Amino acid sequence: MSLFDFSQTAQKGRPLADRMRPRSLEEFLGQAHLVGKGRLLRRAIEADQLTSSIFYGPPGCGKTTLAYVISQTTRGHFERLNAVTSGVGEVREVIRAARERRDMYGQHTYLLLDECHRWSKAQSDSILPAIEEGLIRFIGSTTENPMIAMTPAIVSRCRVFQFFRLGDSEVRQALNAALKDAQRGLGSLNIHVEEEALEHWVQVAAGDVRTALNALELAALTTPTGADGIHITRQIAEDSIQKPMLRVDETLYYDMLSAFCKSLRGSDPDAALLWAARLLYAGCDPRLIVRRLIAHASEDVGLADPQALVQAVSAAQALEFVGLPEARLAITQAIIYICMAPKSNTVVNAMDASMADAERGQLGEVPVALRDTHYQGASRLGNGEGYLYPHDFPGHWIRQNYMPDGFEDRVYYRPGRLGFESSLKKKKDSDE
Repeated sequence: MSLFDFSQTAQKGRPLADRMRPRSLEEFLGQAHLVGKGRLLRRAIEADQLTSSIFYGPPGCGKTTLAYVISQTTRGHFERLNAVTSGVGEVREVIRAARERRDMYGQHTYLLLDECHRWSKAQSDSILPAIEEGLIRFIGSTTENPMIAMTPAIVSRCRVFQFFRLGDSEVRQALNAALKDAQRGLGSLNIHVEEEALEHWVQVAAGDVRTALNALELAALTTPTGADGIHITRQIAEDSIQKPMLRVDETLYYDMLSAFCKSLRGSDPDAALLWAARLLYAGCDPRLIVRRLIAHASEDVGLADPQALVQAVSAAQALEFVGLPEARLAITQAIIYICMAPKSNTVVNAMDASMADAERGQLGEVPVALRDTHYQGASRLGNGEGYLYPHDFPGHWIRQNYMPDGFEDRVYYRPGRLGFESSLKKKKDSDE
């Protein structure tokens, strides 16, 4: 076998997604906000002047592919390491070779580090001087939020470029390109893909080109060749791609939780239900959902509709009594109720204002009339003197001061005008 034949065999042995990786910016799909005509990142790549950067985004959106494009266009040397398998020793060897390359040939060095969020502090510290000196042009690729998952020292020395999921049209374009390309793709296999099958891959891949291409390759290699070639139906397409598992790193987890809470506050039951469903599908503890419902029932609804708290606590009890999946209905009911209830934040405002005074201290003594009288000898201290027992008066209410000295005019709870709270406002206004 000739060297050429061997290289051709090796090429065909690589996964389709790897073989179809774009080789230039013109072939690159998506991320127009980064590599569109005239954009900073594109200009830097074309001028071979890209400085240390971090590519951050979901799987299959083109982070490593863009690094590959850079490796094909740069006049510098390109190295690639994986944060999971590379140690400090390998980093030092890359730095040593980069220094030698620069001093002898004036050539700069790019270092692509996959899964860069997995680097330890010691590994990160080992490359910092080389980045600062410009000896290494670092490119980190990560699916985790670098502001949270990476050491600040590295992030502060890099420009962060955020990648987004590709659109359906871009995933479809990648599939069609693989079907037509006879050299790198499957164009030589005479494959006929039903439109419904193609659409299924696009929908399930959800912006992940690698997932879509892997499904296409599996279907093509496992479907028998008929008289008219390989015919891929919707059923074959469904069998070749798994139901997507929701990727939930720490950042996405808290982002979805934030979206759920804000949807509750914003009175959007459809959005709140979707975020709750995504959290549950991703394996989130359902007790977290009901805990947030209880919190928001007071924080965002409060006395505008006191039943909101009853619904939230009932959902929590239902979860404890019957568990999932049955408790999903009670949780859904509580989510819808809290979303549709009139909103008021007077409860949380009242607590915050009173806590602020408590934290400042200097609240004075407890008024004599309010002091404890439930022990022998309390009356000798004057405790309770002057206290008016409300039930002895008409309407079971009598005006008297319950505040310490200097706080008589403090107002913490200011009723809103919506729902049940409007009646509380009338009562409070009349009492004053």
